[in-house]
Amino acid sequence: MADEQTEAPDSTALRTALWRALHVQVDPAPHVLEDEIGLQLAAPDDDWRRRPDMDPHATRGFRAAIAARARFIEDLIAEQADRGVTQYVILGAGLDTFAQRRPEVASRLQVFEVDQPGPQAWKRHRLVKLGYGIPDWLHLVPVDFEASEDWLKQLSAAGFDSSRPAVIVSTGVTMYLTKNATAAALRQITGLAPGSTLAMTFLLPTELLDDADRPGLRTSKEGAQASGTPFISFYTPPEMLALAREAGFENVRHLSGDSLAERYFANRTDGLRPSSGEDLLLATT
Repeated sequence: MADEQTEAPDSTALRTALWRALHVQVDPAPHVLEDEIGLQLAAPDDDWRRRPDMDPHATRGFRAAIAARARFIEDLIAEQADRGVTQYVILGAGLDTFAQRRPEVASRLQVFEVDQPGPQAWKRHRLVKLGYGIPDWLHLVPVDFEASEDWLKQLSAAGFDSSRPAVIVSTGVTMYLTKNATAAALRQITGLAPGSTLAMTFLLPTELLDDADRPGLRTSKEGAQASGTPFISFYTPPEMLALAREAGFENVRHLSGDSLAERYFANRTDGLRPSSGEDLLLATT
């Protein structure tokens, strides 16, 4: 709309999109995920690959981890769509490009991208400008989390049917939220229709990381703090599983970063492997 206030996504969302593109541009095939549409959306300066946070060697573990989690989520969505699930919700969507890259799957679903109003309006503008448009099965749902807007209420207003199963995904978000806020979101999700699936990433405490990955986490924490979006919550796997059970999930599972590495990076000749530090919670209602 003409009165929408656009605001570029934060540095974390932009960096994630650029790392996905960097995986395609500097790592040899086979690529775990092929995504250069996020690069088109971000439209960085021509010298973006010379940025310190895009150093091909220093960031290889991070971009591999980003590619692995995105690939896992997309495999999960395709599997659930084949089972008849027709709704997909992305909390904190950022520069997610599933709808543009995988229309053969996405068009079988109602896809709801939830994000802050400013970045959401910015993304809408970029999708239209680049010619992708907003198909009728893609819903960009602006939610002002800072004003404590109820994301589930806004989702329903956008056409989400809470009586039908859905896949709910939240990647790269829990570290920015208090543990109470994450627990509240989990409780809301447990109220969705039986057969719904949640996939949520969480950061591990420093002591659970491989020694080689601890400096990278420290650098990431410092960068997040400097940009005004500090990491405030870390979870051990048992702690995250307990939080989900307390929220009302009966079927919960921990998926380690190592398991994603084995699934998508085994037998590579270039040694590319995701860094440790981010794991997944899988839960079903």
